[in-house]
Amino acid sequence: MKVHFRHIPLWALCLLWAGSTFAQTIGDFKMDETELYAMTKQMGQFMRRFNYEEDQFGERLYPKDPRYHDKEMRRQSLPILFDQQKYGCQTDLQRYFIEDVTKDDSTFMTFLGGRWYSEVSSTFRYNGKDVNVILILAVEKEGLGSKWVLTNVYISEFNKLFPNGEMAEKEKHFLHPMSHELDFMNIYKAFQHPEVIEYYASKDYVPDYLTLFFYEIKKGNLVFKHVDSLKFHVFQIKDWYFEVSWFNRSGLNSGWLMSNVVYMPEKEKTNLIKFYQP
Repeated sequence: MKVHFRHIPLWALCLLWAGSTFAQTIGDFKMDETELYAMTKQMGQFMRRFNYEEDQFGERLYPKDPRYHDKEMRRQSLPILFDQQKYGCQTDLQRYFIEDVTKDDSTFMTFLGGRWYSEVSSTFRYNGKDVNVILILAVEKEGLGSKWVLTNVYISEFNKLFPNGEMAEKEKHFLHPMSHELDFMNIYKAFQHPEVIEYYASKDYVPDYLTLFFYEIKKGNLVFKHVDSLKFHVFQIKDWYFEVSWFNRSGLNSGWLMSNVVYMPEKEKTNLIKFYQP
């Protein structure tokens, strides 16, 4: 008798996710086919499953379907989007998260909704050596469509150029408020120590690493080699932040999954988002 995957209860799926040594067949049902359907293979698929616009077996659901955005079905399917090796099937945080996002005012993810970012870890050649470069990208509307754009970049070599100095050190480097009366003849001081030239900038000055990145690219000093890894940072859900990472492993809990889930009130998100989109 053929055993259909759709008839396996959710608690049984949790047992399957919890261990990769579970039997490879159920009746004459092949586990490799089961894993293929269960895997969240694309970020777009993650969003659809998060919203319950696609079930855990890969079937697309549309607005006219009574199951579309169904709260109870969503509560049952959301656990498959957690990294179960980290969160298990019944953690308090997981239950709280699922309860919160499936209230009457359910929160859904949208591709063009903003407040979600790609973090692309990549390798570049810089000044004769390989360096790690973190590229931050966001989706931006373009005409009738959209596109990914660079919003920030992190390179340790750039950080070294703009160290955070002690207040006492910064107080040594300033232009007297009456410098204009001397036709700024003392401006030479600002250029005697180029390593701290930024101390002479406004207190609101923040280094623009993205512009510096573009400059080094244009000069040919920074050359792209390859992408190493990718993950996503999601701020769309009210009072929550989570990361989505790729898990390439056997079992029913693989693909794009929530790898780091944090309860974060909206007012606390503001400063964190500045790291992704200054």
